[in-house]
Amino acid sequence: MNMVVFSGPPSSGKTSVIIKTIESLKQRGLKPGVIKFDCLYTDDDVLYEKAGVPVKKGLSGSLCPDHFFVSNIEEVVKWGTEIGIDILITESAGLCNRCSPYIKDIKGICVIDNLSGINTPKKIGPMLKYADIVVITKGDIVSQAEREVFSSRVSSVNPVATTMHVNGLTGQGAYELSTLLMEENKDIDSVQGMSLKFPMPSALCSYCLGETRIGEEYQMGNVRKMDIDK
Repeated sequence: MNMVVFSGPPSSGKTSVIIKTIESLKQRGLKPGVIKFDCLYTDDDVLYEKAGVPVKKGLSGSLCPDHFFVSNIEEVVKWGTEIGIDILITESAGLCNRCSPYIKDIKGICVIDNLSGINTPKKIGPMLKYADIVVITKGDIVSQAEREVFSSRVSSVNPVATTMHVNGLTGQGAYELSTLLMEENKDIDSVQGMSLKFPMPSALCSYCLGETRIGEEYQMGNVRKMDIDK
């Protein structure tokens, strides 16, 4: 079984891109499956079911969705292996700009859209910087010049990634993306012992542990203060 990890900011078009890419994978005779991770709610699993794709969803609740991803990915891979899928696609919630769910030797795809703002590539951190493929969406809504400037900003953050444009509505570019997903991808039956590309924060502050009271006397652990006097 092959595996790929999709991440990206909310509303960037991850699900639409994945569904169009799945159509191309099916044309190649492959059986894909999807795991959708989110925080409080998602009905994207219904869209995958309508597309005839095996799907499971996991809601992290009060936990960081990327930490939740890493805590459950071993069981997810086992599920994919047991039902006999050819390529397991994981879709992250994409809500933490400090974390990254990418795994070494597993293709990581970051989906980012042209409408998110010209400085967005500099804001979303490891999700973009450590991606193997960067998919830019909603290019049909902006001008050619805007597309080129945005692509340039993406490349300045991650110059080694393959950058491409995919239309989540028409599917333009999805076949090319499906080709890249299958190239030089590692067959796996377990992720036990594999490593993340980027370490997630491990230090805790009092608010991580449930503190709700405001004030310096209630703040413990990994606390960082601004220098207001500057």
